[in-house]
Amino acid sequence: MPAYNMDQAAGIRQMTSLKPVRVLAVASGKGGVGKTNVSVNLGVALAQMGRATALLDADMGLANVDILLGLHPSHNLSHVIRGEKTLDDILLDGPAGLKIVPAASGVQQMAELSPAEQAGLIRAFSELQIPLEVLIVDTAAGISGSVVNFARACQEVVVVVCDEPTSLTDAYAFIKLLNRDYGLHRFQILCNMVRDAGQGRVLFEKLCRVTDHYLDVALSYFGAVPHDDSVRKSVKMQQPVMTAFPGCPAAQALKALARKIDTWPVSDLPSGQLEFFVERMIHFSSEAFA
Repeated sequence: MPAYNMDQAAGIRQMTSLKPVRVLAVASGKGGVGKTNVSVNLGVALAQMGRATALLDADMGLANVDILLGLHPSHNLSHVIRGEKTLDDILLDGPAGLKIVPAASGVQQMAELSPAEQAGLIRAFSELQIPLEVLIVDTAAGISGSVVNFARACQEVVVVVCDEPTSLTDAYAFIKLLNRDYGLHRFQILCNMVRDAGQGRVLFEKLCRVTDHYLDVALSYFGAVPHDDSVRKSVKMQQPVMTAFPGCPAAQALKALARKIDTWPVSDLPSGQLEFFVERMIHFSSEAFA
């Protein structure tokens, strides 16, 4: 059983006026594949399309979304967990209206939260005042417990890979863990920093050949983002490539991916509401340490 207060959680379930939110995790088996850059720019692209979008920096050990955007948060999710701030208080304004939820630095495991802190965090998401249509969860690299818990709580899991043997190997290990140990079957594969669309498709097929042979999963080809020097330049500028170089090949590819996300179905079940995303995340974390 999860540790949070069941009466409070039951009360949250009775809230029927909340609009479902599309919640997706962006993950990778290893670092260095451009995962956070993808998360940030997909968020900006969706915001530019007029979608009310927020990006949750879920890397509790090495938060870097704010660094990529040149932001300087004075408060973060840890202040919400401790009841010192509301979620609206800590939101940062990013480019194109994208909202940023800064990582809870120093909070390593959601299972370590007290029942009151867990209930408060769930309530904080249910009481968010701004309208929201999409939440992107930028997880830490690797296959740590927190990454697994965030991925399990989201409706869609986007796995970012690049053309390196270790990237494919680690992506396979990540998918295998979520499939065999936690029953996840559906994954979106994004091939980043590729030479062209053809190379992206080849990478996807390489991964499929292994997963089809050993795992019971359905991989979908989300798409590819080409290697583009404009991305490196935008990082140095601490701006998303979507705003710094909107006409470059990488930005155009990311815009197409955002349009694709916009076609994904939005769950009208409880898991499609933000407080249930947090509830599931806490439950899975508590379950892992039970």
